[in-house]
Amino acid sequence: MSVEASIELLHLVVVQSLMLVSPMLLTTISVGLIISLVQAVTSIQEQTLAFVPKLFAIGLAFIISSHWLVRSLMQFTVSVYERIPEITR
Repeated sequence: MSVEASIELLHLVVVQSLMLVSPMLLTTISVGLIISLVQAVTSIQEQTLAFVPKLFAIGLAFIISSHWLVRSLMQFTVSVYERIPEITR
């Protein structure tokens, strides 16, 4: 395996993992920002108030995006398997 091929494969893995994590990460950031603003306006500093909505939002985002996540991961896996002959050279 050449250095260029391994670097390209590592780059593809990092990009794919960032794409797979992005729906949950963006959901967590947006819900956290909204809860933070509500807590600042109402002066309520309860920790469970921030945790429970994030948990439900992440679960909902995972359910909504699960079809895309599985399809994207399957396409990536197939593309990596198709590259095995050029990687082993």
